[in-house]
Amino acid sequence: MSKVTVFGAGQWGTTMAQVLCDAGNHVLMWGRNQEVVDEINNKRTNSKYLDINLLPTGLTATSDLSEAFEYSSIYVLAIPAQSLRANLTAWKELAAPNALYISTLKGIEVTTSLRMSEIIEYVMETENVAIITGPNLANELILRQPAGAVVAAHSMIVAEKVVQLFATPYYRVYTSTDILGCEFAGAIKSIIALAVGMAIGLGFGENTQAMVITRGLNEVARLSAAHGADPLSAAGLAGMGDLVASCGSPLSRNRTFGEALGSSGSMATAREIVAKTVEGVASSSAVLEIARRAGIEVPVIEAVADVCAGTITPMHAFDRLMEITTRGENFIR
Repeated sequence: MSKVTVFGAGQWGTTMAQVLCDAGNHVLMWGRNQEVVDEINNKRTNSKYLDINLLPTGLTATSDLSEAFEYSSIYVLAIPAQSLRANLTAWKELAAPNALYISTLKGIEVTTSLRMSEIIEYVMETENVAIITGPNLANELILRQPAGAVVAAHSMIVAEKVVQLFATPYYRVYTSTDILGCEFAGAIKSIIALAVGMAIGLGFGENTQAMVITRGLNEVARLSAAHGADPLSAAGLAGMGDLVASCGSPLSRNRTFGEALGSSGSMATAREIVAKTVEGVASSSAVLEIARRAGIEVPVIEAVADVCAGTITPMHAFDRLMEITTRGENFIR
């Protein structure tokens, strides 16, 4: 049993906090919105993000940063990826020495093309960092439906420690030391889910969606391999597992945003329909830049990035994908 602080009182942060409580930990959740914090403490619900689901009695919340950092030396990060650097920079002096940072964020920083673990290591000057990722839709996990995830860290000792924090009868967690491969997979799946959503919004069926998912996974694998990642990560929970969940479920923000974009052809309209953080939109240009630096062709990612940049329409994106010269279908080339 450990004391854990979760930073972020949104849909995902609250869900992770519940899992940690169910695993026997004492959990304090930090959030900016005082109304959300008060509701969690007084009613054991977070209706803004998770309807009327009743939260564990051992879960408490605060809006006081000093209290949050003093509570424990295990910090679970569940805040928007693009604000991670600014938040950590502001919080650094409050953090406990030798703290363990666990990232639940799936994205690439737009301004630097850095992964989330790299930002944590640089800003907080530590290698005591782990990530947890996988096919985990908050609306299902909050109901305690069976799910799996992978924890990746530089050392297996750290990974196994994090597994014990999250292990419950309904949440099966595996270990990995391939942080790079798992983070790449988590970031890229959001972009592929946008493409699948656009296909659905345009009225295309299962054949089109299967093509996008499969070719998208190919891009995940090739880009990861070019950076020395373990190819098996792309085929595991962080890769294929997360891709299937994000592309196949209407609960996925990225897929839902893609559908709105495909049907309307307008980024502005899609943003109005999905008024939440959609990490694939922000990360698409950063991942494309990473691929170009490595000399890897990623036509699906490139098409999504161009649509998000407003340079082409969703229909033009699929027209362009269908014009690509076909070659032997090697999974990694």
